[in-house]
Amino acid sequence: MEAAMFCTRLVLLALLLALSSPPCKLIQGPTGFGPLDVLQATSKASTDFGGFVSGPPSAVLRPRSPRDISLLLGHLSSSDPSGRWAATVAARGAGHSIHGQAQAPGGIVVEMDSLPSSIRVRRSRSIPYADVAGGATWAELLEECLKVGLAPRSWTDYLHITVGGTLSNAGISGQAFKHGPQVSNVLQLDVVTGKGELVTCSPTSSSELFYAVLGGLGQFGIITRARILLQEAPKKVRWVRAFYDDFHTFTKDQELLISLPEMVDYVEGFVVLNEQSLDSSSNAFHSHVDFIAELRKDRTKIHYCVEFAVHDYSLTETTSAEHVVEEVSGKMSYMSSHIYSVEVSYFDFLNRVTVEEMNLRRRGLWEVPHPWLNFFVPESGINEFKDLLLDYISPEEFEGPVLIYPLLRDKWSANTSVVLPESDVSERVVYVVGILRSANPKTCSPRCLLGLLRCHRQIADAASRIGAKQYLGHQPSPAHWQDHFGSKWGRFAALKARFDPLGILGPGQGIFPSSSNPTSSST
Repeated sequence: MEAAMFCTRLVLLALLLALSSPPCKLIQGPTGFGPLDVLQATSKASTDFGGFVSGPPSAVLRPRSPRDISLLLGHLSSSDPSGRWAATVAARGAGHSIHGQAQAPGGIVVEMDSLPSSIRVRRSRSIPYADVAGGATWAELLEECLKVGLAPRSWTDYLHITVGGTLSNAGISGQAFKHGPQVSNVLQLDVVTGKGELVTCSPTSSSELFYAVLGGLGQFGIITRARILLQEAPKKVRWVRAFYDDFHTFTKDQELLISLPEMVDYVEGFVVLNEQSLDSSSNAFHSHVDFIAELRKDRTKIHYCVEFAVHDYSLTETTSAEHVVEEVSGKMSYMSSHIYSVEVSYFDFLNRVTVEEMNLRRRGLWEVPHPWLNFFVPESGINEFKDLLLDYISPEEFEGPVLIYPLLRDKWSANTSVVLPESDVSERVVYVVGILRSANPKTCSPRCLLGLLRCHRQIADAASRIGAKQYLGHQPSPAHWQDHFGSKWGRFAALKARFDPLGILGPGQGIFPSSSNPTSSST
């Protein structure tokens, strides 16, 4: 291992000399290429939102153009054709990964936010779209699009993450049942492959690379530009929440809502484990505080909340959206009198999690460890998964939301690298389950955090036995990754060999073993 690290550092030293003239900035630590915990530039690249994995890189590249990234990868792939000592590279956007997926221990981290966050909106009558830099955030894209009355169709719940980052995973929120995930709403990409090639790709041009990169976990290339499909932006949103004391009724109503795409524009849901579940879910719904009385009747009983939204394109006080909500809610079977509705601007609705972020930051509870766990669960296994989940978590101690909501398989392209649960053709629905736990250091020690991670591993192992697939997850070994990909593994490995033959990209995912890189450490 020491010999491997020494040779890797020699490659990096040669790279520094080779890149001294181009207008890119490669940050080197004062102690050579060792761990750089104390250097501000690399300490940022050593951490992520998860807060419990640290993998210090040897250097950080802050490119000023995609060509800088191409030079870096091209040099690495040509300097060591055998790949035996090749340095690894990870693209880092907003650092919102959980398990160190955007880290490159001993390698190079490319900080995508240093690229110009250029956004060009095209209001074409046929297909409106936006060309956006891979390092730009969805919040930046939203603000620019709204200036001309447009917006992307599919979102994530949190907007301050990068376009390239979410497209490398899938990108989901409550609109995905209607428009598909974000990877289903891309028209074109600019990608730098692991060989340093700059490629513009689409469904009709270099399509294998296009689909491989979408949901490809950063294994085949780095997205430097994406062309995102747009639609007319509504003026307002009518946002509704309804509460349930029965899980079957809760999921039945969710599936009813996603069967009405001509009326409903957004569907999500969450488990009401305790009063904190309501406090952390949204400040917009002050009116549902009276539901707390229902919770206090029996603190051991679990409740559920369905939320849906209807877009409103009118500025008048009385609109068709209100009539749609009335018609839709009349078909539902929520607890009597426990339905709540608010009207918010479209921007405020999409940016809703930022309000919660600001609240948590004020309380010192944002920059804490986040041992999150996300799954795609087959419709046939959602009841069993719910029982499994409640066996492992304590409603009295759990901090954070637990999301559960359905998607439709036919809105996902089978050509992308995203892995959904395998099923027969009759099963159209897949559920998203997000266990978004926060580990408050005031109440959860490092030992407690390790216990939570072990618990989540047990949940993941049990969930795999009912056909669930992790999303944004981390597998403990390459063999586990092969099990995760299942029938897609052969194609995934072949594409890796084609577009990143030396295994330079995405070391933090741990999909392909590398003898030249140290294992990142948990803290």
